[in-house]
Parts: sequence; structure tokens; C-alpha cells
Amino acid sequence: MIPSKFDYVKPASVAEAITALQQGGEDAKILGGGQSLIPVLRLRMAAPSVLIDLGGIAELRGIREDGDRIAIGAMTVYHDIVRDDLVKQHVALLGQAVATVADNQVRHRGTLGGSLAHA
Repeated sequence: MIPSKFDYVKPASVAEAITALQQGGEDAKILGGGQSLIPVLRLRMAAPSVLIDLGGIAELRGIREDGDRIAIGAMTVYHDIVRDDLVKQHVALLGQAVATVADNQVRHRGTLGGSLAHA
């Protein structure tokens, strides 16, 4: 099936993404890796007025130490979480859990933030 029509926005910064979300209102949807959202769009189980693609925001990718915490960017793919040394050292259970998400293809494309935004 073909998705309903929607506007597409690819912000270059978090500030631009927030503005797009505010302008889109409740009918806006966030696109991470697309592994959860695209099938729902194709089945017309979701019909957003605007799709906000976070793929162009570099600051949302990666895993880093942040004081006494580990920060995982919303656009970090599952595969990177599984393989990351900081995750293995400090939150091994998270890496083990993420390793069970779907299949290898999804783990290379799907993002933690995309799944949370779509939930």
C-alpha cells in the first residue's frame, strides 16, 4: 500500500527539529532509522501531516561518557550499541538486550531513538 501524503523535513540541528515538531503539532512523526515507522506508514496505520527525519543531525549519533553517565544519541543504531566498548564496560546488560532486537539487518539500520519515538 502507498502511504498517505505528508510533508517531509530533514533538519540539520536539534533546534530545527524542535521547531519542526512544534509546527507539526500532534500529527508530526519522527523518523529515526525507519524500521518501525515505515511499515506502519505503508499500511496507513499512521498518517502524519509531517515526517521529521533526524538522520541529518550528527550530534544525535554516538555513545560517549558524560560525567558519571553514558550518553547514547537517539540516532545511534542498535549495532553500534552492541559493539561499543563503553557499553560493554559500564552497561553490559543493555548491549546484551539490544543484541536480541529483531535481526541483524534491523540492528544495522534501526535506532534507539526511533523506536522510542514510535512507541
